[in-house]
Order: sequence, then structure tokens, then C-alpha cells
Amino acid sequence: MTEPVAKAKTGVTRRLSNALAAFLVVQSLAAVFFVGDVIGDLIADPGSIHFITEALVTLVLVMGVIFGAVALRRTVEQMRAQQTALAAASGALAEVIDRQFADWGLTPAERDVGFLALKGLDVAEIAALREAAQGTVRAQLTRIYAKAGVSGRAQFAAFFVEDLLGQGLPVDPA
Repeated sequence: MTEPVAKAKTGVTRRLSNALAAFLVVQSLAAVFFVGDVIGDLIADPGSIHFITEALVTLVLVMGVIFGAVALRRTVEQMRAQQTALAAASGALAEVIDRQFADWGLTPAERDVGFLALKGLDVAEIAALREAAQGTVRAQLTRIYAKAGVSGRAQFAAFFVEDLLGQGLPVDPA
């Protein structure tokens, strides 16, 4: 996952958590109001149907606030754990890619172009980022593919996807 995509997802997660927390605060304020009202009704008329109904509704509201707070806490913990795992996996993938590039003997320029190609950038975008001619980028990609023993971008990317999946494609003996 690219860094801007990861930041966007983190932002969405943060906004969702903040919205849920705000909703929980409003619910808590309503619960406090109704608890006060039930206490007032308890003093005024403890045996009425109105009091019993309002007390039950208030109890359910308070339980909802408690369960909502627990659920929100668990959700936030899960999101943090997932973000940590994603960061670790991204780092591990970067290490695998870097190690493979070293095994292939890619130059620093070829490594840069290879990373950008794996991120999905096309020749024009890579050339613009590297302030190089498109022909230079094409030549670098050709050398990268040759050193990797693949025929093009799809096989180049598939090499690392297969590594992540832990299994290669069957090789045709012919």
C-alpha cells in the first residue's frame, strides 16, 4: 500500500473513531439526564407505571453506553493492531524486494525505477519523478527485466506476489 493510501485510510479510521466517540458522549449526556429524571420520579412517585417504564428505559440506555464504550475501545484496539501488522508487512515486503534487487545486481538507479514500477507508476510518471527521459526509463526497465529473468512488468510484479503467497507458478519443463 502506498503511503498516501495508508494515510488516507488512517484518516478515515480516525474520523470514524471520533464520530463514534462523539456519539457515545451524546449518549452519555442523555443517560445522565434520564438518570436524574428517574431519581426525581423515584422521590415523587416510586410506584407509578411512568416511573417503572422510565427507569427501565434509562437502565437500557446506560447499558447501551457501557456496551458502546467497550465496543469502541475494542474497535480502536483492533484498528491499531491492524495498522501495526500492515506496517510490519509493508516493511517486510520492502526488505524482500530490496534483498532480491541486490541478488539481481541492480544499480541504485535501477532499484529506484524497479520500486516505482512495482508501485504501479508508468514510464512517463517514473521519468517525471526521476527527471529522466522516458527512453532512459524504458532502457532501465528492460535491463531490470533481463536481470530478473522476466519478460515484462506483469511478470516482474508477479514475482513478488508469488513470494508473498509462498508459492511460485508451475514451471513448464518444455
